[in-house]
Amino acid sequence: MTEPAKNRYDVMQYRQAGRSGLKLPAISLGAWETFGGYRDATVARACITRAFDLGITHFDFANNYGHPPGNAEFVCGQVLKELPRDEIIIATKAGFPMWSGPYGDGGSRKYLIASCDKSLKRLGVDYVDIFYHHRPDPKTPIEESIGALATLVAQGKALYVGVSSYSGEQYQAAVGAAKAWNVPLTMHQPYYNLLGRRIEKDLLPHTREQGSGVIAFCPLASGLLTDKYLDGDIPAGARGTLWPGAWVRGHSQEQRARTLTGLNNIARARDQSLAQMALAWILRNDGLTSVAAGASRVEQIEANVKALDKPTFTTEELAAIDALTLDQPK
Repeated sequence: MTEPAKNRYDVMQYRQAGRSGLKLPAISLGAWETFGGYRDATVARACITRAFDLGITHFDFANNYGHPPGNAEFVCGQVLKELPRDEIIIATKAGFPMWSGPYGDGGSRKYLIASCDKSLKRLGVDYVDIFYHHRPDPKTPIEESIGALATLVAQGKALYVGVSSYSGEQYQAAVGAAKAWNVPLTMHQPYYNLLGRRIEKDLLPHTREQGSGVIAFCPLASGLLTDKYLDGDIPAGARGTLWPGAWVRGHSQEQRARTLTGLNNIARARDQSLAQMALAWILRNDGLTSVAAGASRVEQIEANVKALDKPTFTTEELAAIDALTLDQPK
């Protein structure tokens, strides 16, 4: 077993997940296409162990992460077993296509429970701390999907459950179904960053009212909120054209350059990188529990944690940021 740093809890901030007793680090580590994908097991081990030494106790996966799908859970599970299980939060999800046939996708009871069982085997654990329905499934009654999550809690396979990428209306329906099962939706994991702010009006008022924690995924807009694309030139096929695709398509290269360069200038004036400011900006909102930030190098994790050094924004900074980011297409 890896010997963790003795001071690992000295710097990291831990936030209450809504009105639950669960606390998560402000910075979480997500896998997606990195570990078990375009980064191998050696990189995964270096990043996960360094993250834990920095107080990052929450590791976020999904059944379809990695290449082939599921490989992220397998690769990272080998590393996580070297860490003290009682000190880490392991989260995974199901909702995207995983195997052929009518039962390998969506939100059916059959798919969600089978997916959780497969994830537990790949991760090499008896339970996950958080299990999510990864995306809404209009073909399955919400009562069935949430009922499957409740069953996983009853079986001891998940300690907490939540949803991801649900709109405000869909989340409210899920909350109602969860109340019928007497199992709270502890977490919601939406897409949220400086270039994608729709949840501020559509979702966050609901999660605040209902007491769910919120973890922002894609907080750096797939790399757009770094210094990589400041000229606005985002090649076709780049990761930045995936989740932030609507923003990319809705703005010309000149407009993209103006926004990203402007944000970078604000960050530099704050003595931060653009990525660090982007994380700090999300976490300034007390309705957010954590950000699930990916990394392909240890240095990126270290830089992300340093975003916590400058958590506050002046009124002028926030106004300047709004002026650059609130013109995005709906």
